[in-house]
Amino acid sequence: MSAPAIRAGHVAARLSAAGLAPHATDHADLTYIETELPGLVDVETWREVLAALEEADCFGLVTSANGRRVWAAFGNEATATVDAVRGHGLQL
Repeated sequence: MSAPAIRAGHVAARLSAAGLAPHATDHADLTYIETELPGLVDVETWREVLAALEEADCFGLVTSANGRRVWAAFGNEATATVDAVRGHGLQL
């Protein structure tokens, strides 16, 4: 199992422990995890979700008429390459 897949599995486990139901999708260049959020999320759950997501190379929140979901992506490139190209922790 690749390092990104291991990291993605760790984040998925943390999201599951927070009461969510994440699912992963593997692509050639990244592993992608997403999960729907319930209508109301308590403060402790938000803290755990954010703490889990910050382990990803990039993450986000999508809000639509159908609800909200969070996602996280883990690049299959070397970590140094990902940080140099994307700027670790910076989201535009």
